[in-house]
Amino acid sequence: MRLVSVKFPKAGIDWFTPALLLMILFGWLFPGPGLKTGMFSIKQLAGYGISVIFFLYGLRLSLGQLVKCAAHWKLHLVIQSVTFIIFPLLILIFRKFFADGEYGEIWLGVFFLAALPSTVSSAVVMVSLAGGNIPGAVFNATFSSIAGILITPLWMGLFIQGSGGTGLEILPVFTRLAYQILFPLAAGVALHPWLGDLAIRKKDFTRYFDQSVILAIVYSSFSASFSSGVFSGIGLPVILLLMLALLGLFALVNLLITIFVRRAGLPREDLIAALFCGSTKSLMHGSVMAKVLFSNVASAGLLLLPVLMYHAMQLALTGMMSQRFAAGKSKHG
Repeated sequence: MRLVSVKFPKAGIDWFTPALLLMILFGWLFPGPGLKTGMFSIKQLAGYGISVIFFLYGLRLSLGQLVKCAAHWKLHLVIQSVTFIIFPLLILIFRKFFADGEYGEIWLGVFFLAALPSTVSSAVVMVSLAGGNIPGAVFNATFSSIAGILITPLWMGLFIQGSGGTGLEILPVFTRLAYQILFPLAAGVALHPWLGDLAIRKKDFTRYFDQSVILAIVYSSFSASFSSGVFSGIGLPVILLLMLALLGLFALVNLLITIFVRRAGLPREDLIAALFCGSTKSLMHGSVMAKVLFSNVASAGLLLLPVLMYHAMQLALTGMMSQRFAAGKSKHG
């Protein structure tokens, strides 16, 4: 799957990032279709699409290959601890400054970003381009993707208010995740021996399907947020400050990963895998989780905003990082 287009090879930008921005614009100008409910509404079709996405993902997943990579525990420990522990804790430090104030929902959106699993396809592609440990990247991206289905709601359950002002009810969330994500994923894995090769050969088509579902979720989320007026107090200075904060977060996480990898005595190939798998976050999981966790929240678009901004940043930054690593490898033979 090519994530770096021919037109923008160094920045890692393709049609999808502009399309995301277009969906936000449509949500502002034409929110009506995104607010409709019913069997064939955009919101409902996106829900069906989520199940198809994870079924197709399961078809491409070989458990045998993952088992072979499981022994490299030091690399796995670095990546998974950064993804699900260090990342959220870095944002949790700032909760007392923002959570109960004017920008509480923005903080929650950034914490939601921090609690997400890493990307799958883009991380592996960037590791490959940079000359890193590809099997290690595949293992960790896949493990993170599956583990995040359980870990992300547990983190978010600490701070999301459910009905009656109580904490988020985890059991209904897990039940919905089970039938919408886990069951289709398990069905795909079970059918991998028979349909896996076909799914892998058609991965370019399935990529476009995945992205179309994400666009639908983004459009419906931002339609609801714009209609309820949650963006009325968010000006350009706040957006720019958020962008700078996310850039700083990306840089800090990469610095910590580099320190952890060197302390563990891992080689350059593992450093590359750790950087690209540990510092990136999955827009697909972010969109899916937002639809489940924030299904009745008018500010779902605002909560999803940091994920969208980070997605665009990580594509550009990891694209440039992969180019530098590849150049360094060729220079040193």
